[in-house]
Amino acid sequence: MYIEYERPAAGRKKEELKEFLALQGLDFEETADFTVICRSRNGDIAATASMERNILKCIAIAEDYRGENLTATLLTEMRGEAFHRGIENLFIYTKPENVPMFREAGFFEIARAAGAAIMESSKDGARNYAKSLAEPAPEGPGGTAGRIGSIVMNANPYTIGHDYLVRKALECCSLLHIFVVSEDKSYFSFEERMRRVKLANAKRSAVRVHETKQYMISSLTFPTYFIKDKASAEDTRCELDLEIFCNIFAKEMNIDMRFVGTEPLDPVTARYNELMKLRLPSCGVELLEIPRLEKDGEIVSATKVRERIKRGEEENFSFKI
Repeated sequence: MYIEYERPAAGRKKEELKEFLALQGLDFEETADFTVICRSRNGDIAATASMERNILKCIAIAEDYRGENLTATLLTEMRGEAFHRGIENLFIYTKPENVPMFREAGFFEIARAAGAAIMESSKDGARNYAKSLAEPAPEGPGGTAGRIGSIVMNANPYTIGHDYLVRKALECCSLLHIFVVSEDKSYFSFEERMRRVKLANAKRSAVRVHETKQYMISSLTFPTYFIKDKASAEDTRCELDLEIFCNIFAKEMNIDMRFVGTEPLDPVTARYNELMKLRLPSCGVELLEIPRLEKDGEIVSATKVRERIKRGEEENFSFKI
């Protein structure tokens, strides 16, 4: 058995990986930037694993080589690459039936939904992160207990519509946590999106702005290579995301309100809003859906902002910092 490294896999090697993974019922994720291939003495692929930033993907072992501890070999190589990249915590999305195998290899389950589970290499990493952000809410009107609200946003970019949602939320709660989705596949970088959200809310004493890290799952980063029914992948992603929000963040941070804007334009976001209506009440979180802001007879939309920026046109929906 010998090992090959691809950064990333390309050409004939990538086609060979695709063929191998297809035999294991998996797809190859084109976004993988590092791949380990274990080959048998005759040159066939015996096992493989890939990585995209801090997410492990496409882990597969040929049936003839199962039971030879190749999972441990693959994960050792992945941890070595993570160490060289300065990554402290690794994540795996997998089928729920594979959770015991990865648990034995030192990974810890964060949450699961029908068809998918997410695990990390740091014990209680998600819960400890949520605890580190928690704080008591200031008193509400007349000395009543203050409520703690939350907004999860991509803010790509932060618009006057986002700011309107924040202002409406602050009318209902005494402490508001804003979570900015921590991925770098948007038009604006995570660093830039985070900077704008922080600047826009710098003078609001009741607002706290946080990164989501890997714990709130973006549709841009959710891997689907192990999901056969691609049509159900988005629902699976939403259900997994809501499990993490309800069982970890809402619980540890005492969040009892979540605010979203109505979504007349994007069916994916509209579906997520519907799933939240079904799920959040069961964990003691009230969902408030705020009508979207309109300006000059047009719904304010970050998508429209990006389209106008790409065309070099003037736009007036961005929040001016």
